[in-house]
Amino acid sequence: METTKLKVEDVQLSMDDLEMIQVIGKGSGGVVQLVRHKWVGTLYALKGIQMNIQESVRKQIVQELKINQATQSPHIVLCHQSFYHNGVIYLVLEYMNRGSLADIVKQVKTVLEPYLAVLCKQVLEGLLYLHHERHVIHRDIKPSNLLVNRKGEVKITDFGVSAVLASSMGQRDTFIGTYNYMAPERISGSSYDYKSDIWSLGLVILECAIGRFPYIPSEGEGWLSFYELLEAIVDQPPPSAPADQFSPEFCSFISSCIQKDPAQRMSASELLNHPFLKKFEDKDLDLWVLVETLEPPMNIPEVALDDAPQLEASAHILLNCNLHMNMPEHHRMVQVPFDELSTGIEGIVLSSFLSPLL
Repeated sequence: METTKLKVEDVQLSMDDLEMIQVIGKGSGGVVQLVRHKWVGTLYALKGIQMNIQESVRKQIVQELKINQATQSPHIVLCHQSFYHNGVIYLVLEYMNRGSLADIVKQVKTVLEPYLAVLCKQVLEGLLYLHHERHVIHRDIKPSNLLVNRKGEVKITDFGVSAVLASSMGQRDTFIGTYNYMAPERISGSSYDYKSDIWSLGLVILECAIGRFPYIPSEGEGWLSFYELLEAIVDQPPPSAPADQFSPEFCSFISSCIQKDPAQRMSASELLNHPFLKKFEDKDLDLWVLVETLEPPMNIPEVALDDAPQLEASAHILLNCNLHMNMPEHHRMVQVPFDELSTGIEGIVLSSFLSPLL
């Protein structure tokens, strides 16, 4: 019998398969925990979204989350699976083991232009995918939503979840996202499009360059209040990169992002051809060089290296046997011959959850 090497994610996961390690963050609508697959050892980020909402709203959210699960881009955090359990929808996400851009900036204080160019290119390619392939406005681009792994890969997270929740609840023009990085047209209640993400990216990159959030009082006496910040974003000239500290290409890049008139902002595709990115394109730069010099955001106990290969091999055998069994696909479950490795489908998994609802 011919077999195919499959991943653990090819069989529906449940809460019983996952060991909770620690909370690693809070995102739009839920807490994110680091979890480990009990019998393979793979680490995931598990995000729970409370679903204390109307049944009709839940249907639409689940449907759109299933679509998001099909995302195929190296610059978007991968959603392996979704399942429903005890009133919460859980997203089983790729774990980015070097934390977020916010974690990196806390350590390095400022990021040099060459690294910013590499970072920008990856984020812009992710935004290009969201805007042109998925037709999604992220609406919450900020340092903590740009995640990094030890390979130096930068990926966008939380795309679609805040947008899905907002659109599903009829809140298309409400303040979904972090107001610090919100484009002026959103604050003023005007219509907005993909260019609102470009404003947010410009503020993030400028913050990384100068080591502080761009909107602070000129006398440096602390942060603006909520209303002062909103007023400054809408009424004051936009911040810019100091010309005496940065290259003309970088200053131009920031100006191309942070334009109060959305029509004057460049799109993701246009920014990918900006001279600032082209300047470092042939320099063979890699973010892992920077990332490897930093402390990881947390100490995570690793699976014993001696055990991991055997666990993974057992998983592949079980998966292949499972998927060749002569039974309907929705009845197939992984059977593990050891009590300490046994799994169960306790919650209502997304695949079966969708059938009666949709």
